[in-house]
Amino acid sequence: MYRLYYYPCNASLAPHFMLKHLSVPYELVLVDRKSDAQKSAEYLKMNPAGRIPTLMDGDLALFESPAICLYLAEQHTEAGLAPLPGSLERAKFLQWLMYLTNTLQADYMVYCYPAKHTKDAGGAKAVEAAHSERVAADLKILDQALEDRTYLVGDTVTVCDYFLLMLCIWASDMPTPPQSFPHLGAYLKRMAGQNTVREVCEKEGISLTAFSDLRVSHLP
Repeated sequence: MYRLYYYPCNASLAPHFMLKHLSVPYELVLVDRKSDAQKSAEYLKMNPAGRIPTLMDGDLALFESPAICLYLAEQHTEAGLAPLPGSLERAKFLQWLMYLTNTLQADYMVYCYPAKHTKDAGGAKAVEAAHSERVAADLKILDQALEDRTYLVGDTVTVCDYFLLMLCIWASDMPTPPQSFPHLGAYLKRMAGQNTVREVCEKEGISLTAFSDLRVSHLP
């Protein structure tokens, strides 16, 4: 059985979507960020980076959210969550996954933690403003890509869609939020209507109301 070490609305969200989609046996283990449990000696034995998530599969301890998602997709190829190696769709799949992790997520993290990216005591606001614009530009590229597509790659949900949804949930309260883009907004509404997404978000206490008319029950 898979064991996913997670925290609500953290980088563990995309792997959680994956596990739910796959309908495989798995256990969720809460890592309490409020008490820095991810920095405990016990957790660091599994994940020396001291971050969330970690996936345990037997003796295998795997960290980094996109790596976990790819691993799960390749362990369950019958689910079609990643195109087959060597195909044209695989090339586009890798392109978008790297764009999401290396561009959109990277820019968003600077926006969230601007003080870590300047030694100027008064410069954090400028860093935040600049990266708000960068994230908006990143989202515009995704909006254009989704103009005539149901999903980011191919005709069915892939790792890229679950990863993009996670990032858009995080960014939903930005000055230029993802749901404000016409094609990306319509895409997010479709994704928010899927049972897998609704059930995982309900479990983690995440509201989807920014993306659709659906309401997730039992929210704090």
